Amino acid sequence: MFKRILIANRGEIALRVIRAAKELGIGTVCVYSTADRDGPWLEHADQKVCIGPPPAKDSYLRIDRIIAAAEITHADAIHPGYGFLSENAHFAEVCRDCHIQFIGPSPEAMSQLGDKVNCKRLAKRTGTPVFPGTDGAIEEVDEAVRVAHEIGFPVIVKASAGGGGRGMRIARDESQLREGIETAQREALAAFGNGAVYVEKFLEHARHFEVQTLGDNHGNAVHLFERDCSSQRRHQKLVEEAPAPGVDPEKRRRVCESAAALIRAAKYCGAATCEFLMDREQNFYMLEVNTRVQVEHPVTEMITGVDIVKTMIRAAAGETLPFTQDEISAKGHAIECRINAEDPDRGFMPQAGLIERWSAPSGPGIRLDSHARAGYRIPPNYDSMIGKLIVHGASRDAAIAKMKDALKAFEIGPIKTTIPLHLKLMDHPDFRNATFDIHFVERWLKK
Repeated sequence: MFKRILIANRGEIALRVIRAAKELGIGTVCVYSTADRDGPWLEHADQKVCIGPPPAKDSYLRIDRIIAAAEITHADAIHPGYGFLSENAHFAEVCRDCHIQFIGPSPEAMSQLGDKVNCKRLAKRTGTPVFPGTDGAIEEVDEAVRVAHEIGFPVIVKASAGGGGRGMRIARDESQLREGIETAQREALAAFGNGAVYVEKFLEHARHFEVQTLGDNHGNAVHLFERDCSSQRRHQKLVEEAPAPGVDPEKRRRVCESAAALIRAAKYCGAATCEFLMDREQNFYMLEVNTRVQVEHPVTEMITGVDIVKTMIRAAAGETLPFTQDEISAKGHAIECRINAEDPDRGFMPQAGLIERWSAPSGPGIRLDSHARAGYRIPPNYDSMIGKLIVHGASRDAAIAKMKDALKAFEIGPIKTTIPLHLKLMDHPDFRNATFDIHFVERWLKK
């Protein structure tokens, strides 16, 4: 087992990794930017190293400074968390070259699954359902137009190396497709340094369904069932829950098993999430694989009892998975609300500034993953999420009721947060009846 882990991240995920490492008896090092010098999570680390000024490009994205911090503190492993360098295959390769264990997949597995075109090819070979569309990155626009006419409009243009809605355009006819390919290529090149795009069939009324998987370096891979992430705005998730409500048990079993087969075929070590869209007939189509721990991993931990972060660390240290697929079961229902420092009444404007009041809910089945507290000043440089409120109940209705009570008990001020929006969302008929799709929040907010 590792002696010391460096956490190449900040905020709540840094604190989450610190706590997992401490439970395993492992020392911790946190890197931080000058904007985060007073970050509450740093108090829990054994060591801390400043790696640069506030802009992420000068600190949390500086591979050389992170490696130097690991070397001077004698860290033998690095956990990247999510975001920043977590899906950067070059970073994983540099760690390996410097004899520092990257807690995650190998650079080869990350490259294979992180590139959507390569991932789609592997998925086809392993029986994982994929969207009809171009076989690879678009080389000739006329060929993409031909494919679009074959599978039928609307179609969607996607960046091969993209995510978060960037490098993505919906086309409902040929002219929109030609224009969308050019725009998406330009946007993808600027955002990801890779202008490759491809075309897939677009689903008008889809749900976002994702399968949590874990693999080790001994050829084992399992799934931890699925989550529904359809409650989102502009491709950014607001609420996640597990299990996905109202899904046919046999179709659920097949798609979960196919996700584990894909991870196994990629010789993947660590946590990965296979994301799918589900149509109204509950046909599944794979979107992508996220080669890191997900923001919403706590809902899966709540229904399975599996500590995903500790399992990642153990697998990276060379241990086999401590369970087989048959030994994993799901109990009850869990819901997570992302608590963002944003004002929903002003276009979700970020709310950097001092938290003067902070009173968090507690009780059986309530979990809060957060680095924030009263007296913490939210910097303007990073993501606006300041916490994740997770509840677990015996049923979905029980979980919704518990979440409403927890949200009402959660006081944060004077900054604005998304708590009032979540309270309204819990009572939205489409959410309560699980008749939602990935666009229902945007339709609701426009009214």
